[in-house]
Amino acid sequence: MIKLFASDLDGTLFNYLHETDGGILRRLRRAIEAGRHVALASGRCVRRPADLGFADLPIESVGANGAHIVGSGGEVLRHVTIDPAVIEELLTGFPEVCVSCVGRDRTYVRGTREAHAAGYLMPRGLKGIVLRYRMSRSAPTDEERFDCTDADVLAQDVCKLNFRVSDPGERRELEAFVAEHADAVVNASFDGDLFELTDARVDKGEAVAWLARELGLGEDEVAVYGDGGNDLAMLERFDHAYATSNGSDAAKRAAGNVIGSCALHAVPRHMLATVRREGPLR
Repeated sequence: MIKLFASDLDGTLFNYLHETDGGILRRLRRAIEAGRHVALASGRCVRRPADLGFADLPIESVGANGAHIVGSGGEVLRHVTIDPAVIEELLTGFPEVCVSCVGRDRTYVRGTREAHAAGYLMPRGLKGIVLRYRMSRSAPTDEERFDCTDADVLAQDVCKLNFRVSDPGERRELEAFVAEHADAVVNASFDGDLFELTDARVDKGEAVAWLARELGLGEDEVAVYGDGGNDLAMLERFDHAYATSNGSDAAKRAAGNVIGSCALHAVPRHMLATVRREGPLR
């Protein structure tokens, strides 16, 4: 019986516009009311699920590709930091790169708000237009601090480094840096230009398994959902693994099971269908 559902967000649990909606929330609530746990398993560091549209749902979050885990009550359960010496070496060696450094309570950006926004890879067409408009209209929050110095960053407990590099030469240099420090950091990115560095011991699969143990569950009681590169370790680890039809070929191979598109709410529909088939836990 499945007792924990863990899902990636973009391209998976979120809809076509990378957000929640009434249909998603309604199905998640029904699953939770039937006694299941629901966890977000994202490259994003989700400290407060409500900030992403999940309202008051009591859900866990496996964020920062597994480096930051938050309980359903908002408490930090685990925060795995990157070796500060490696962070300092990267910041010093690549001084022009706009690096987002995910700390325990917020993200510290070495660069301007504009440079940070330029690092987002926007989809083409109507979806890209909508997302750009939404970003331009969003009010600043205390979640991110910009124009931070290297000293500002190194004073924090950083669990993840995010940055995008489009120059081929600089990208090769950074790939070489990651390879040289493979014992300390790993890059689990969803696309080629983006770097998402965490401690080498961390990945979504390991983190979801850790959360399951904290909840007193076995891995055979977990179902996971994903669509891209940073989901592969999670999809490969669990027997009950599902990729969305809009996901990458690698994700589909890793999962072994393919369900519908995120645009059609395939993941929350599958969760609720599983609950209905197995029955309530309480």
